[in-house]
Amino acid sequence: MEQLSFFPEAGQTPGLPVELLEYHPGLFTEKECGLLLQKFIIQSPWQQKVVRMYDKEVVTPRLCAWYADQETYDYTSLRRSAPNKWTPELMAIKLKVEKIAKVKFNSVLLNYYRDGNDSVAWHSDNENALGKYPVIASVSFGQVRSFDIRFKEDHSEKYSIRLESGSLMIMKGNLQQDWEHRIAKSTRPMNARVNLTFRVVI
Repeated sequence: MEQLSFFPEAGQTPGLPVELLEYHPGLFTEKECGLLLQKFIIQSPWQQKVVRMYDKEVVTPRLCAWYADQETYDYTSLRRSAPNKWTPELMAIKLKVEKIAKVKFNSVLLNYYRDGNDSVAWHSDNENALGKYPVIASVSFGQVRSFDIRFKEDHSEKYSIRLESGSLMIMKGNLQQDWEHRIAKSTRPMNARVNLTFRVVI
C-alpha cells in the first residue's frame, strides 16, 4: 500500500487505499454545510460521555448524540430509554449516503468537535454489535480535520486524510480489525466541526 502524505486544506490525498477507505468530496454544497452545521449544533441533544481509562473515569473531549431506528440496540454509553428519533435532516443525509455506500444504515452517531482541543483518541470501531467487517459512512460539516489511521501491528505505518466540509468517507474492509484511527488535538485555532458516522447495529 502506498503511504499517504499530509496535504493542503483542500484536495484528496494521493494513493488513497481504496480497499479500506473511499473519499467523496463535495457531497453537500457550502451553503448546505453551513445550514446543517448550525442546525446540528443548536438542536442536537448533546451529551459528554465518561469512559474508564487506566482505572480512572475520563470525560471524552467532544460531545456526542445517538440516533437510531426504534428497535436498534444502543451499544454506546449514551444510555437512554429509547434512541433519539431520526430528524428530517438526518434521514435525508442517510438516504443520500446509502445510495453511494450501497448499505442500509439503522443508526448514526454524531460527534461535535467544538475547537482544536476536542478530539478522539486512537481506537477501532470493532464492537461485536457492528459485525466483523463493518461499513461505516462518515460525513463531515465545518472545520477541516485530519483523519489518521495506523496499522495495529506496526505503528510506523501511518496514513492521513483531511476531511473537508461536505465530504463523505466510507470505512470498509478490514480497517476496523487491523487498523486504528483518530482525530488528533490541534495546536492551531480550529472552528466547530460536526461529524456523522452512519452504522449498522446488528
